Amino acid sequence: MKTFSWVLVMAITVSVAGAACTPAKQRQQAQPKQPEHPAVVSADSHLPKINYVEQVRDIRRNLERRPHVKTLHHNPRDKSHYVEHEVVVRFHPRPDKATIDSMLKKVDAKVKRDYGKGMIIKSNSMTTEQLMRHFAEHPDSIYAEPNYLLLPNAVMPNDSYYKKYQWNLPMIGMEQSWDISKGSSDIVVAVVDTGVDMKHPEFKDKLVAGHNFINNSNRPQDDNGHGTHVSGIIAARTNNNAGVAGMSWNSKIMPVKAIGSDGSGTAFDIAQGIYWATDHGASVINLSVGNYTPSAALKEACRYAYDHNVVLVAASGNDNSDQPSYPAAYPEVIAVAAVDHLKNRAEFSNYGDYVAVAAPGVDIPSTYIDSDYAALSGTSMACPHVTALASLIRSVKPDLAVDDVIMLIKQTAADLGKPGKDPMYGYGLIDVNNALSQVQATAKPEAAAPVTTIGGLIDKFLMRLRFGF
Repeated sequence: MKTFSWVLVMAITVSVAGAACTPAKQRQQAQPKQPEHPAVVSADSHLPKINYVEQVRDIRRNLERRPHVKTLHHNPRDKSHYVEHEVVVRFHPRPDKATIDSMLKKVDAKVKRDYGKGMIIKSNSMTTEQLMRHFAEHPDSIYAEPNYLLLPNAVMPNDSYYKKYQWNLPMIGMEQSWDISKGSSDIVVAVVDTGVDMKHPEFKDKLVAGHNFINNSNRPQDDNGHGTHVSGIIAARTNNNAGVAGMSWNSKIMPVKAIGSDGSGTAFDIAQGIYWATDHGASVINLSVGNYTPSAALKEACRYAYDHNVVLVAASGNDNSDQPSYPAAYPEVIAVAAVDHLKNRAEFSNYGDYVAVAAPGVDIPSTYIDSDYAALSGTSMACPHVTALASLIRSVKPDLAVDDVIMLIKQTAADLGKPGKDPMYGYGLIDVNNALSQVQATAKPEAAAPVTTIGGLIDKFLMRLRFGF
């Protein structure tokens, strides 16, 4: 039986770590107005600039108008949301059907969603708090928490938009790094988000089978735009004389839709997306979503992926706040802050000791729904830069352990802000060329002596000392 606690069992409003500028009057510590990239905002720009950060704020405001959505205030600025009359429950061992039916009858409820590892229970009459107290008393309950809502947190290739608009890729050393690796089709990157525009020409032959947890189908079509934008940063078709360039030319995208058309989803669905992606071969998972309340369901899913050697990358959030955001603040996850084209922290980017690294996140051009393109801002856009880097590292050295991938990304970052790791930038701006150069140096050539020899063991030991893993 688990102790009832609002702190430990809170539900999350999953918000897309999307894009836009924070109004100064809402931020006491707001920085000067974020400088915009001149090419993206010029009068002759062919890329629409979408204020996604403000769109996410609109999503929050709309949610708060709904009578069944409740708000949790963490401080005067930061808040999370959950669905009233619902609770996420995990049992171990799982009771049989007759026992579950009996429990449901006692709380005037039904099972709304059931994925085996956990279920959403919805009551007609009991509040979320009453449901949590009730199920916390069951001897086989692992956790009982609110159904949190999460929101999104948006060789020189010959792609037509690359040279003029994609300032973000040269800044992190992509052009030099493509001489080392353009990615591998064996490396699958899962994007747990709003889905992907499956008919977009930039994703032709780039997708593997995905899943839609909103309608429980195998068609994760994007009806929002956020997931398509994130996916394009990672692996849009590159060097095809059209559109934008993705960081990994050859990696595959696994679209997992766990966020609806309105830009919100539940921690439960995000968690199920992580399980599904892990079990279906993802090597790296992008989580451009966040919420300020830790979720047991989400934490357990992140731990499951980590234990299965999957790299998890998440956005830190877009409220210019030091309130820890989840899943980014979980120790198994790489938390990413955003910088602009001048390498300054984006005015909206969250910060704190949990931030690992920073990446470009202001006016980022990428793919969009309806086979289109757009420039978005947000830590949601910074996050896939780091995800793509992890996939490229795994392309060079597929057997590299998750902890070693994380360590390499941190150790090869270019320091920003105060010397050393700091709350604003973590270890600094990711440096793709530096990271791939170092991992290439440690990758074993096919004809190399096996490490079972004395010479091989000494070489391996020296390499581990040199590169820190």
